[in-house]
Amino acid sequence: MHEAAKGKAPIAIRNLLFATDLSHASAPALPYVLEIAGVYGAKIHIIHVRTGELSKEQEQETDRLKEIVKGVPHEFLVVSGGPTALKERGDAATAILGVAGTKNIDLIVVGTHGRTGLGRVLVGSVAETIFREAPCPVLTVGPRLMGDPKWSLKIREVLFATDLTPSSEAALPYAISLAQENRARLIILNVLAKSGDPAELERQASSTRRSLEGLVPPETGLWRQPYCIAEPGDPAEKILDVAGGYKADLIVLGVRPHAVGVATHLSRPTAHRVIAGATSPVLTVR
Repeated sequence: MHEAAKGKAPIAIRNLLFATDLSHASAPALPYVLEIAGVYGAKIHIIHVRTGELSKEQEQETDRLKEIVKGVPHEFLVVSGGPTALKERGDAATAILGVAGTKNIDLIVVGTHGRTGLGRVLVGSVAETIFREAPCPVLTVGPRLMGDPKWSLKIREVLFATDLTPSSEAALPYAISLAQENRARLIILNVLAKSGDPAELERQASSTRRSLEGLVPPETGLWRQPYCIAEPGDPAEKILDVAGGYKADLIVLGVRPHAVGVATHLSRPTAHRVIAGATSPVLTVR
């Protein structure tokens, strides 16, 4: 039995870092910041990397954020990105990752811009660098949810994709805990390699589903029975297809670094494609 799956998943999120550029595009991430901080009793650290004087819009957004988090343990950090920050977006990411280290951050939440797909704005951006280099889990929230950040967050379906390696299963406690706290159903997915033999594929799918069912024993205390899926396909496409089909409110991935010659469908390139195409937030765990 997996140690992390015994009883309530032992997840501790004491310090949460919300990286924002103080634009309206960061608003969709706020409900997740507030909900997760409330559930786990975390302190919220809001960070903005300044590349010059704050605009009037940014000052207004600062005041709005401070009003929203009033009454919640928090601190607001405005740090300088240096004179080259406008040209070198890595400066902002470096500052954010530095704060993550000094503040013992357990989770980074970052919003992303762009209505035509995250792939166009993630590559080379602050979010991309944070995704690749953060020492802690990262929740990436796209621009889909543009409502009032004080609305009640509803997480009813949590999709956990695993290739049944230790690297991917590092995310299992997070998936279990978030499903528990939100009384959500946990969907567990393994993407099988394509096979030309239907009988062999069915045997493999049946065996894999049994393995997936064994990841979360009954005593874990989930509110609903996990639903296990083992289907062939392109890993990123299949994850996105299942997420869309089951209207997943959150995708959880345990990601391993890209390594030549290593057979895994949860490498960073795959995770990047999922983040780029997802219409729901994606939590990546190293």
